[in-house]
Amino acid sequence: MKAVFKRLMTLAGAAATFAGVSTAALAAESGMTNWQLGFQASVSDMMDDITWFNAFTLVIITVITLFVLALLVVCMVKFSSKANPVPSRTSHNTMIEVAWTVVPILILVVIAIPSFRLLYKQLDIPEYDMTIKAIGYQWYWGYEYTDEGMGDLYFDSYMIADDDRQAVAEARGVSLNEVPRLLAVDYDLVVPVDTTVRLQVTAEDVIHAFAMPSMGLKIDAIPGRLNETWFRAREEGVYYGQCSELCGVNHAFMPIALRVVSKEQYKTWATAAQEDLDTANEQLMASIKDQKKLAAGKLEDISVAAK
Repeated sequence: MKAVFKRLMTLAGAAATFAGVSTAALAAESGMTNWQLGFQASVSDMMDDITWFNAFTLVIITVITLFVLALLVVCMVKFSSKANPVPSRTSHNTMIEVAWTVVPILILVVIAIPSFRLLYKQLDIPEYDMTIKAIGYQWYWGYEYTDEGMGDLYFDSYMIADDDRQAVAEARGVSLNEVPRLLAVDYDLVVPVDTTVRLQVTAEDVIHAFAMPSMGLKIDAIPGRLNETWFRAREEGVYYGQCSELCGVNHAFMPIALRVVSKEQYKTWATAAQEDLDTANEQLMASIKDQKKLAAGKLEDISVAAK
C-alpha cells in the first residue's frame, strides 16, 4: 500500500511539472485529422460558443425531425384506407392550428436568444492588445503589423507547392505532416498566445473572405472597405484556414496559416522580424523545436515514473 501511494505521489509531481510545458509542443498542431467529422478543435472562447450553439440547434432540429417522422408514421398507419375505410370530413381544428403557429414561434425565440448573443460577441470588439491587417490578393494574403514599435512590418504569405513541401519540412526541421498539403504557407501569421488581437480585413482586387475555423473567424475582405473582427487564442500551435469567398481560378490555393506562440517567443520574433524576417522565422522554429524536445523528455519521465 505504501509503495502504491509513493508511486501515485511521484506521478502527481511529474504531472505538475508536465503541466508547465508549452501546449504548442503537446497539442495537435492543426486541430485536424484525416477523415475528420465536425469542426476543428476550438482554441478560443468564440469557437467554444459556436460549437455549443451548433450542438444546441442540432438537438432542437433532431427532436423536430423525429416528431414529424412519428406523425407521418401514425398518419400512414392509422389513416390508411385499410384501417380507416370511411375518411373523416374534418376541415379544421382550432387547437391544432393555434399550436402549430405558436410552437414554431417559441422555438424560433429559443434559438434567437443565444444566436443574437453570439452575433453581438462577434461584432463587439473588446479592448485589444494588438492590431493586424490582413489583405486579400489574387491569390495570396498579405499581413501588416500596424502597432507602434513594429516598424511597419509587412509580408506576403503564399501557399507552399506540393513539390516544395519536403524541402520546406527539412528546412524547418519538422515532419512532412507538419507541412500540410494545400494549407502550409511560406510565411505564417505569428501572434502571441492569450492576447486579444484586433484583425482588420480588406482586399486589393476582388472580394475574398478570411476564415479561421479554430478561432471562430469568418469575415469578408472587400476592396475599398475595412472590416474588423477579433480573436484570442488560448493555446499555442499552428492553425489553418482558407479564403471562403469564390474569388477566381486559384481560389482554393490561398490558405491561411496562423502560428500562435508564447509571449516571449513572439517578442523575440517581432524584434528580429523588423530586421530580417527569414532569420526571425528560423529562430522561432528552432525555439519551438526545443520546446518539443523538452515536452518529449517530460513525457518520457512520466512514463518511467509510472512503471
